[in-house]
Formats: sequence, structure tokens, C-alpha cells
Amino acid sequence: MSVAPEHLIIAPIVVPFLAGALTLIYDERQRRAKLGIGLVSCAITLLAAIELLVRSKGSELSGGNDIGFYLLGDWPAPYGIVLVVDRLSAMMLVLTSLLALPALVFSAAGIHRQGQHFHAMFQFLLMGLNGAFLTGDLFNLFVFFEILLAASYGLLLHGGGEAKVRAGLHYIAINLVASLLFLVGVSLVYGVTGTLNMAQLVQLVPALTEDQRPLFHAGCAIMAVAFLVKAGVWPLSFWLPSAYAAGAAPVAALFAMMTKVGVYVLIRLSLLIFGTHAGASAGFGAEVLVAGGLATVTFGLFGILASRDVERVAAFLIMVSSGTVMAAAGTVAGGGPVGVLSAALFYMIGSTLAVSAVFLLVEPMRRLGGEVELISDTLADDYDDPDDDPRPEVVLAFPGTVTILGLAFTLTMIAAAGLPPLSGFIGKLGMVQGLLDLTSRASWAWGFITLLFLSGFATLLATLRIGIRTFWGSEPVEPPRILALELAPILLLVALLVLLSAKAEVTLGYMTDTTDALLQPTIYAEGVLGAPRAEDAGEME
Repeated sequence: MSVAPEHLIIAPIVVPFLAGALTLIYDERQRRAKLGIGLVSCAITLLAAIELLVRSKGSELSGGNDIGFYLLGDWPAPYGIVLVVDRLSAMMLVLTSLLALPALVFSAAGIHRQGQHFHAMFQFLLMGLNGAFLTGDLFNLFVFFEILLAASYGLLLHGGGEAKVRAGLHYIAINLVASLLFLVGVSLVYGVTGTLNMAQLVQLVPALTEDQRPLFHAGCAIMAVAFLVKAGVWPLSFWLPSAYAAGAAPVAALFAMMTKVGVYVLIRLSLLIFGTHAGASAGFGAEVLVAGGLATVTFGLFGILASRDVERVAAFLIMVSSGTVMAAAGTVAGGGPVGVLSAALFYMIGSTLAVSAVFLLVEPMRRLGGEVELISDTLADDYDDPDDDPRPEVVLAFPGTVTILGLAFTLTMIAAAGLPPLSGFIGKLGMVQGLLDLTSRASWAWGFITLLFLSGFATLLATLRIGIRTFWGSEPVEPPRILALELAPILLLVALLVLLSAKAEVTLGYMTDTTDALLQPTIYAEGVLGAPRAEDAGEME
């Protein structure tokens, strides 16, 4: 078992932490300096995440299941805190960084000036997200959950306004309750097993006595409620559409990743702790994941049909994406075809990139009808210092702007809907192929297949309705003024969608290996518990 360079593993946590702390030193009028620090932090984090992903691919000697470890304080697991990077966590780190960089650039158009400490909260949110993907124990998962939630509270309320305050209060209240449930569940798990290290739980769960197992299941079920809330699973998702629609565009774009934290944890724990090795606990909760996922997709597609605003459509698209991946994870956890989850992970990447781009399109599309001014223009009168003038130097205003926005909107919605030729179609096709093999022994698989098609059809109808009203049905107006800082991040996300579709074979192969590794929890457990200390650790090849 080879090991990644130690300090590289902790970089996605330490870099944004230091950047966030550094931005607090600067005065609020020095936002350009804060923006520069944030961009450097996001770039370094992205490079570190890509390097970890490359190194996590493994080698033929280890069967493609290489795992990297970082022992904080050089204490061996399970006594110390351990960070773990494997294929799944590395993929989530890269996806987070790919969303963070465009979102931060977009915020430079003026949104970061609408309130205080935007850049610090942005960096601390990144720290919490990356920590949740890397941690190897449940307690530190709770710690990173609270870090990202605390930062998200401030970001959601950034800029003020009645809609943000109302949605923010609901968001804060439900997440505080979820955090309480998380603590209760973690306490029960610790009371039964005496550990919160995920790798050690893999070894202890099969040996639980008949008296211990019900209490352990109860603790995991209570803890799972918190993850279901964060994943936006129906009926625990009533807060999500209003909260995400109320947030500023770059905030909502990054929030698209926050629901995937809940999805990630549920996939990780269901396959790691309740895999086929778990004895009487094998497959625990798989039916709930399938049922909750399908219900979420159903609720999401009706929400898409009922919504008239782009931001609410995007919020419901997040629910459809989360529900689809959840149902796929439950299918595999219950013994279904492995290819369903591999295709679902591929679909998740494309749908997350697409929804983030849709959130960034909200502000420019509103400007097409002359509804709003440039954010930087509305803020300019509040600044007397010409060096801190929020109005950018590059403003695009030409007839082609409308065409570019229309094409970007169409491509992102096509990807989210799962229509050819983009990545969403490839992911859904892979899921359908796997589910067809399951129909002979599980009739609900037909319902899953039907919902995959219906959710795409609902998204297509929303695309046509919004597109006609925004680009063709409105009164002719002068070409909207679009900032280069707004257009560039959108085009970057669209380019990533096209690249993902072009490299579908390579990416699907990575997802297949990821799923295969997830279904071998003993390799994860033996690797973490046998992780060498600093003086013995070698470098990952």
C-alpha cells in the first residue's frame, strides 16, 4: 500500500484556512487584495486536488485501490485524527475546486462588495467542504460540517434583503436541528462501539452482539437524518428551493456542492460500514436510500414544472441530481448492479457543473429585460476612493452577448436534463442499462427508469418555457451590459461540461474503479489502521 505525500493531503484544508484568516486582517475597503488572496488559495487548492486525484488512481500492484493517509500529530489510527484520500474523496475535492474558482471570479463583478467578510466566509466554506471529504472519523466529520454550515449561514445572508433573511432563518433553524441529531447519533454509535473511526467500525460492526446491533442501527439512522437534510432528500428538503434561490449567484453556485456533501457521506457510510462484510447489518438502510431518492426526484421534477424563475428551477435541479445519486447508491448497497452507481457518479459531476452554471446565468439573464442594473453600477456611488471603484474595466455590450447567454443556458440545461450529446445523457444511459438488468428481480427499477426520463422531460419543458420568455418573448432592448468577470466563469463551466462529455470514456472508467474500490471496505480499513507513521511512511508512486 503506497502513501501520498503527507502534507499534500492536508493542503486542501490548510490553504483555505490560512487564506480565510489572512483576509480578516485586511480592511473591508481592500477587497481587491482579499480577492487576490482568495484566487491564489482556490488555484493552489485545485492543483493539490488534481495531484491527489492523479495519485489516487493506484497501480496494478495494489489492484487500483491505493489510499493516501495523513496522521495528525503522527498518532496512529484509531487513536489519532486521520485524513484519508481515495478515488471518491479526490474526485469530490477536484469538483469542489472547479466550482469554487469560477464562483469567486464571478463574485468580483460586485457581489463580494455587498457585505462584510465575504472572502473569509468563502474560504472557510471551502475548508469545511474539503475537510468533510477527507476526514476518516465521524467526530471530525461533525466538526467540518459545523465549519461549512457556519460559513454558509453568513454567505446566504450576504447582501441582506427580506428574501435572504427569511430563507436564511429557515436554513439556519433546520441545520441546527440536523446538527443536534448528528450529535445524538454519533453518541449512540460511540456508546455501542467505543470508537468513531470509520475504518475501525468496518471491523467492529460484523462482531456486534444481538443486544448491541439495534442500538447501533438506531444511532446510525438518527445520524443519517442529518445527512439526508444536507443532501436535500424529500421530505426534509422543504428549506432548499427558497434558500438556494435567495442566495447570491456565486454563493448558490458553490452551494450546489453542499448537497453533495450529504450524498457523499451516505455513499461512504452505506458501502463502507454496511457493505456485504457487515454480517447481519449488511444493506442496512438501502431501501430507505432508494425510496428517499426516488421521492426526491419526483418532488424535484414537479418543482421544475411549477417554477417560473431560473433560480428556483436550478434549486429543484439540485434535488433531482441528489435524489438520482441517492437512489443509485441505495440500489448498489442493496446488492444491485455496480454500474448503476458508476454511471450515477458520472452524472453527478455533469449535473453539478451544469446547475452551478445556471445559477451564475441568473443575474445576466435578468439584465436582458432591463430588470436590473450592473451590480457594480449600483455600488459605485458608495465609494469615494477611485482606487476602490467597484466598476470593472471590461464591460461587454454587443449583439452577440445575447447569443452567447442563450447558448450557455441551453447547453447547461441540456446537460442537467440528461439529453444528448452532453454528459448527462451518458450518465443516465449507463444507469438505465444497469437498472434493466435489475428489473427481473426488482419491479421498482422500472419506476427508477421512468423517473430518469420524466425528470429530463420536465427540465426540457422548463428550458423551453424560460428560454422563450427570456430570449425570444421579451420586448427588444439594447444588448445587455455583461461584465467579462461574469461571462468568463460561465463559459469556463460550459467548457468543462463539453470536456467531460468528450472524455466520457476515461471518466467513466475512473468512476467504475471508484465504485469497485468502495465495494472493498476491508482494503480501506486495513490501509487506515495500518497507516505507517511519519518515520516509516514512503511516498505514493
